[in-house]
Amino acid sequence: MKKRCEWAKSDLMIDYHDTQWGVPLHDDNTLFEFIILDGAQAGLSWEIILKKRDGYREAFADFDPTVVARYTKRKQESLLKNPAIVRNRLKVASSIQNAKAFLKVQDEFGSFDKYIWQFVGHKTIRNRFKTLKDLPAQTAESKAMSKDLLKRDFKFVGPTICYAFMQAAGMVNDHLVTCFRHKEVVDSD
Repeated sequence: MKKRCEWAKSDLMIDYHDTQWGVPLHDDNTLFEFIILDGAQAGLSWEIILKKRDGYREAFADFDPTVVARYTKRKQESLLKNPAIVRNRLKVASSIQNAKAFLKVQDEFGSFDKYIWQFVGHKTIRNRFKTLKDLPAQTAESKAMSKDLLKRDFKFVGPTICYAFMQAAGMVNDHLVTCFRHKEVVDSD
């Protein structure tokens, strides 16, 4: 039996843990997806968000920031009635605002990938945590990322959300050293 990070308990979480979490990510649309999903997750469990992921895909045009940036107030109101996503007015509005800010970053840097990975020196930070208690909620890098994203008019991007984003996008390898994925993720980046 494979040893995993302790948080991967349900089938959905095990699949996410084993195939996606912590894998270095450089695709702009998937990075945009994680910006939206990590913002939506604030105050909720990640498992809730994963269960709603397909609903988000449909509601947010397969996470195409160009389409989402053009969402109108009317579209925003219809999203608030959609049970397939988290129906929080601030989170829905932030997704649209973040699409606009995301496009500006792409214009300035050529890609969101080039911009966001600068906060870790364009290389995955390889942590060696032994227990979940060892994992930080935020780091100097996530604080710097948050500060810069907020300056660029992103919403729901506090340092803790940014650290969760960094973990999901493989900017940090926070698989526990006892987890089989720790070495696999190190070997893949």
